[in-house]
Amino acid sequence: MKRLALTKSLCAICALAVLAALLVVGAGSASASSATGGAAFVPPPPPPKKAKIVNGKAIAPRNAPARVKRMIRAGNRIIGKPYVWGGGHATFSKLDRGYDCSGTVSYALRGGRLIKSPMASGGLMSWGRSGPGKWVTVYAHSGHAYMVVAGLRLDTSMRDDPSRTGPGWSKRLRRSDAFVARHPRGL
Repeated sequence: MKRLALTKSLCAICALAVLAALLVVGAGSASASSATGGAAFVPPPPPPKKAKIVNGKAIAPRNAPARVKRMIRAGNRIIGKPYVWGGGHATFSKLDRGYDCSGTVSYALRGGRLIKSPMASGGLMSWGRSGPGKWVTVYAHSGHAYMVVAGLRLDTSMRDDPSRTGPGWSKRLRRSDAFVARHPRGL
């Protein structure tokens, strides 16, 4: 009888130990995913050929698809505009006085004829297809958005020239751990 009680006690202790271990492992992975929002750094694949930056404006590669070239031309039209919260969300029919992050991305996407109206960064999180694209990748979370077009980053933060605000092209990519990567079909 004592031996049976001892065996049951040992089994109960082992079961508790296994449960405790599972809880610790689960809490560790939950805290790791909550620290990054469940996202991981997903750099875009290198495009077949990279765009260049000359005097702050991007030059599309000759072999880039027409939509990519149009997105780059649209992005170039707003270079030099200041950062304005909510800027670029009114209409595409005329240039705004300034652009915020998602207004910048929206304007470039509209240049490529990929959207019909401006989108906020939260909406860009579910736009297009999941993951990075071959030529174009939009990175978004609820508070910021930027895009990589033909290997160049179009962004309103982490500028190469920190004295300027607003949209700018950069050869330097940024970590995207907290961002959702999306891309247009075929690009």
